[in-house]
Amino acid sequence: MSDDAPLHLADADATARAGALVARSVQPGMVITLEGELGAGKTTLVRGLLRAAGVTGPIKSPTYDLVEQYPLSSIYFYHVDLYRFTDATEWEDAGLSECFRADAVVLVEWPSRARSILPLPDLALALAFDPSGHARTLQVRAHSVQGERCRDALITAWPAS
Repeated sequence: MSDDAPLHLADADATARAGALVARSVQPGMVITLEGELGAGKTTLVRGLLRAAGVTGPIKSPTYDLVEQYPLSSIYFYHVDLYRFTDATEWEDAGLSECFRADAVVLVEWPSRARSILPLPDLALALAFDPSGHARTLQVRAHSVQGERCRDALITAWPAS
């Protein structure tokens, strides 16, 4: 399957499983972006990824705080939500550039709100509502060798639809 063929996500559990599969291949220094309408499952996918990486406490959407930090023993995860951004200059005011470090994975929801400032992601995930309205589709695009590893691991492990 190429990175142009979307994966079918039947429900929220499937969306979380997709995140867990991505977690298997993430490496420090990666940037992963998540696009999709409100309610498409971006935070659900991130929650699945973080749980699989070992986060045991609460995992909430960072919509109001802009960023949630989840430090693990050898890696930091930053979950950033740019939904409330109205101008890319808010980036510096929020101190978000400090999240992009060699020992961290940054998960960015609504990257289009700061596209001119964000680095090219290693992995770009786009969630969309299936025409049925109940399921979702997940488009996976890799922009680096690390992103290709994550994409390939996800696609290889994903059940055929």
